[in-house]
Amino acid sequence: MKKNIKKTMLGLLALPVLVLGLSVFTTTFQPATANAAQMTISEGANTAKSEDQQESLDGDTGVFTTITNVLLFLVGAISVIMLVVGGIRYVVSGGDSSAVQSAKSTILYAIVGIVISLIAYAVVRFVITNLSANGQ
Repeated sequence: MKKNIKKTMLGLLALPVLVLGLSVFTTTFQPATANAAQMTISEGANTAKSEDQQESLDGDTGVFTTITNVLLFLVGAISVIMLVVGGIRYVVSGGDSSAVQSAKSTILYAIVGIVISLIAYAVVRFVITNLSANGQ
């Protein structure tokens, strides 16, 4: 049984290495164009950019802001769900002191999670607006 688990885990670990190795192999041996030697690094990066790719990493429409908003939404949603779960556990506890204490701690940790996520959002927003390259 343990050998099967080890083989499965090694197979799961080998798959990303194989995919990464193949992607490096295919991008390394692509034919060079005549203009490639005359391009600057920023021109090369701009030619590889897709049409819907963000222009910059910072600012209101940047990648960092988008990632921060998504993570804040996820943490907030999980915290609210855990707050509801703690409330249900508190109501269903039926007077059992250990169940009541467990429900109270769930509610407390959910509130702490909401507060920490809001503080983290404020800090990241402060850093993005004050240290952005284009002064937004």
